[in-house]
Amino acid sequence: MTVKLINLFEYEPLAQARLSPMAFDYYASGAWDEVTLKDNRAAFNRYKLRPRMLVDVSQRDLSTTILGEKLSLPILIAPMAFQCLAHPEGEVATAKAARDLGTIMVLSTLATKTLETVATVDSLRWFQLYVHRDRNLTKALVERAYKAGYQALCLTVDAPVLGRREKDRRNQFVLPPGMELANLASITDLEISYHPGESGLFTYFLEQLNPALTWQDLEWLQSISPLPLVVKGILRGDDALRAVECGAKAIIVSNHGGRQLDGAIASIDALIDVVAAVGDRAEILVDGGIRRGTDVLKALALGAKAVLLGRPILWGLAVDGQLGVQKVLELLRDELDLAMALSGCATLKDVDPSMVK
Repeated sequence: MTVKLINLFEYEPLAQARLSPMAFDYYASGAWDEVTLKDNRAAFNRYKLRPRMLVDVSQRDLSTTILGEKLSLPILIAPMAFQCLAHPEGEVATAKAARDLGTIMVLSTLATKTLETVATVDSLRWFQLYVHRDRNLTKALVERAYKAGYQALCLTVDAPVLGRREKDRRNQFVLPPGMELANLASITDLEISYHPGESGLFTYFLEQLNPALTWQDLEWLQSISPLPLVVKGILRGDDALRAVECGAKAIIVSNHGGRQLDGAIASIDALIDVVAAVGDRAEILVDGGIRRGTDVLKALALGAKAVLLGRPILWGLAVDGQLGVQKVLELLRDELDLAMALSGCATLKDVDPSMVK
């Protein structure tokens, strides 16, 4: 690239210029009126930092540990489907960037590279699971993830059906020729196909995913795999506590990037309730609306162990492949480092609830 980008916001318009309108709308859009999509971002501005002064911050350390794995920064890559829409290397390029930055990539069930192919990249990785109506198919995915060396199973629980994303419906979203549900292609003929007047993804969820998923299924998943269970999509303290009681080792506070229930609480607002309910019984992470290092700092101060970054990763991937993803992570890391220095925090252990109001 010849233009030097200096923050995450600058990647989106460049990515839009490189993506097809259908692909950009799929990545960028939220459900219905996109109220929650917008509030995820706006909510961070409602929290104000309270920096400490006269603290030695000459040496700073952003490293942390998530489920026993040491990371160089408290920023993970969220699960996102169909990354080959952004770049031919898709999920493989993203995994390489995660490796080079020393963090975890969460691979989507609906990836366009197989979980085995992504596993050839020597990186930390979790597998995100959608539970299908066909239990044997779900079981096969879990077993493959374990065999391929994924370190955790990340169960998405906020999508019993797909939220109504009107831009996808208007575009009649479908995967382009030559692109497939890579993780499912070898075991089934399921695909995101064309449906007149409808989003192919909406139809896929309606027909294939299991809307009868319950707490008992968490126990079943743990019975078929020794991988630690992460539950993603929690917005209530009581749900978070129940997930922990059912064996979850980590909770991801998330409203699916504003793509499911429009009008749902912003993830950062929901974080407070979840932290109060769970305490130190599980590790708590959060996603949704994170664009600045100060956003990460606020999330950590409110009790998150780390955050997950979504759409900006896709924008970086579209702009410059692996190097674009890497640069996005580096920009956010460097902003967090600066925010910590200016707030009187030399390490992540120095970040506490007194830092925000």
